[in-house]
Amino acid sequence: DFVLVWETVPWKLSGQQDSRENGDLQETSATIHRTWRKKFLDELHAAGIHMEKHMTRVEKKVVHYLLLSAPWSVLCYYAEELQLRVPLQALSRQTANWSASMLQRLGIPNLMAQEVPNLPLDYYTCPFKANKLRWFLGSDEQDTFFSTTQRHQILYEILATTQYGYSREREVGVDRLLSENVFTAAFPLHEARPCCPPGTHRPAGPAPPASALPILCLSPQGPYKLRPEELAADSLSQRQVLFQYWANWGKWSKYQPLDHVRKYFGEKVTFYFAWLGFYTGWLLPAAVVGTVVFIAGIFLMFSDVPSQEICASEEQYWMCPLCKTCPYWQLSKICSMFMAGRLFDHGGTIFFSIFMSLWAVLFLEFWKQTNASLAHHWDCSEFEDIEEQPRPQFTAMAPMTIINPVTGAEEPYFPKRSRLHRILAGSMVITMMIAMVVMFVVSIILYRAVVAILLSSSGYFWSAASASRIASITGSVVNLIFILSKIYISLAHFLTKWEMHRTQSKYEDAFTFKVFVFQFVTFYSSPVYIAFFKGKFIGFPGNYLSFLGVRNEECSPGGCFIELAQELLVIMVGKQLINNVQELAIPKLKCWWHKHKLLSTKKAGEEGESVLVEQAPWVMDHQLLVFEGLFDEYLEMVLQFGFITIFVAACPLAPLFTLLNNWVEIRLDAHKFVCDYRRPVAERVQGIGIWFSILEAITHLAIISNAFLIAFASDFLPRVYYEYVHDSSLRGYVNFTLAYAPWDFALQNHTTCRYRAFRDRDGNLTLTYWQLLAICLGFIILFEHVVFFIGHVIAWLVPDIPESVEVKVKRERYLAKEALAENKVGCGSS
Repeated sequence: DFVLVWETVPWKLSGQQDSRENGDLQETSATIHRTWRKKFLDELHAAGIHMEKHMTRVEKKVVHYLLLSAPWSVLCYYAEELQLRVPLQALSRQTANWSASMLQRLGIPNLMAQEVPNLPLDYYTCPFKANKLRWFLGSDEQDTFFSTTQRHQILYEILATTQYGYSREREVGVDRLLSENVFTAAFPLHEARPCCPPGTHRPAGPAPPASALPILCLSPQGPYKLRPEELAADSLSQRQVLFQYWANWGKWSKYQPLDHVRKYFGEKVTFYFAWLGFYTGWLLPAAVVGTVVFIAGIFLMFSDVPSQEICASEEQYWMCPLCKTCPYWQLSKICSMFMAGRLFDHGGTIFFSIFMSLWAVLFLEFWKQTNASLAHHWDCSEFEDIEEQPRPQFTAMAPMTIINPVTGAEEPYFPKRSRLHRILAGSMVITMMIAMVVMFVVSIILYRAVVAILLSSSGYFWSAASASRIASITGSVVNLIFILSKIYISLAHFLTKWEMHRTQSKYEDAFTFKVFVFQFVTFYSSPVYIAFFKGKFIGFPGNYLSFLGVRNEECSPGGCFIELAQELLVIMVGKQLINNVQELAIPKLKCWWHKHKLLSTKKAGEEGESVLVEQAPWVMDHQLLVFEGLFDEYLEMVLQFGFITIFVAACPLAPLFTLLNNWVEIRLDAHKFVCDYRRPVAERVQGIGIWFSILEAITHLAIISNAFLIAFASDFLPRVYYEYVHDSSLRGYVNFTLAYAPWDFALQNHTTCRYRAFRDRDGNLTLTYWQLLAICLGFIILFEHVVFFIGHVIAWLVPDIPESVEVKVKRERYLAKEALAENKVGCGSS
């Protein structure tokens, strides 16, 4: 059920290399580790855990593998303590995917469906009670009554609560021993099939010696790959089924076998993949609508009257210089750039912004339903970890102990006042780091301005005309490089540990919040600047505003929308490509390096025989990568969700790129879990946790952001105003948006020029400016109220828990009450 690993260095080998002083220190440390390890293993033996020991030689070290398994009596005791749910009555399986049900009703073949072998059965379940054993299904089969993941949970609970020293509140748990390097690894085994006849089982009681173990049928490539004699679906192990029908790239268009994933990895991992698959499926309509809007923009670009006026203007509009040493320039020279801006800035933008805002609301509401259905289907809808154990690091560093009011046990304690002071101090550090991010964004702004000035004054027409675009693109690339820095995550780890959170769930919530704030500011600061600040505070000829001696940036002639679009494409596509390459290459390289070091290792048997280490599944699993949690996976997807909702008005193709990325992401992550990671300990959860609250906050922010984006970064409202007030054909719109340079500037330079603004010849704002400002503010209020109202109506119409799930819950409670009634006599534990 579980494997403990530690390493030792023979005294002769260690003495040859190290000095006497270092050797004494190492020997003292090794002695302490041996004492703790012996105490820990003695406690496990006293708890009734069965053990087998194996050793291998790796270079100049000896690696010890201790295989642990729990007998029936221990399993029953801890299953009741942990309130593990076991089956009462079998259920007829129903279609889990709404799309499959809809296609079945319409009589359309479902190309996403696939027949996956060894489909786990569905049951009504209830918490296990040993004295009611005979009322549970399969109670006569002790070897298979508890699932593999349940056995892993029980073993991990024992390992996490076993004492290894004399201080009850400090020297407890395998996690602390791992942090002290007493053990180098602790993990459950991936599934491996022994070459024994089907139907035979290892007898209960003490484990047989190593020489009596069956030889394991494992190929050199690993037990998840199929051999020719295992092509029959019924002969596949669970891991082979997942590799063949889930992690296989050929299954990119098929439903994920979530029940198989849950049976093998547990609920926490499966909820991530369920949410990722649900999110990817919902991206399909968003990608279709976004692509249609983009194609419509292509047609509108060629029929756009203002674009035609600019292209045909020739020398009609002489524009004011972009810097002190820059020349005057003709508006007709930016014809292609202005037309490209029409791809992203047209009437379809309003529709798509409203569509994506409502899409996000609908997505979250229907995920609530799906979450409730899956939580009930996987027996974790009522899961509450009431007696969560303190974190090992908290236990080690807490300065005092206190009596737990719930359990009555003495536990380590850290004063709340001191924790509050540390949280406040950590908040100040976070604020300083956010200020550093803002400073970096300012430096990028100055970089763009300086590059634009240098290129504009270079004398080459092409570089002068493209100065703003080149500066924006190179600035985006620099910003991407900065984003990839891992400094924020390291700082968040340090601050969260320093704040001394008692439980792992509180630690993870605090860490998640810190890193998300860091990443949110880092990723979104540059797009926010382009969308809402760039080109808004530039002044006018003769009175330009500057920052640190550098003139404030203007939007490119095509508008800030196209700059925002290219910023999103560089960050999104660049980040996705880099992440996918890293997720594909780094695990493979790490696994190759681990296996390369252990290829020549030999097994130290009692009789001196040598067998290739690759025949031992515990050695093969030890070569795999340590599973470090789902935080990075969730963070990547949630930041991506923010990009396609907060700034989607500027880039209708963002959902399409996201859909393509996520199709790859699902199979990449699946392959990592099946092939590259050690098997994680199954954890029970009710959903995706704090990430859902973050998604809700992003959805609300997206509605507000899209309203401001259309009002102040788009030309849509000025065009509508001109159509209704001046000319419905938009003829003369370009001249309408251009102001003349003030008289004193024209006299000083002996020529006149135009610039984009609503000002008179004295530089004062005109009545048109204030009318447009009122229209923009009114549009923001109307947009937000309409979308929020529709969103609340949708939330009211879509129940959080489907009616079918409520009926199943009532039926399950009724069966549990009938089967486990106190007046019924159980057979007791066996």
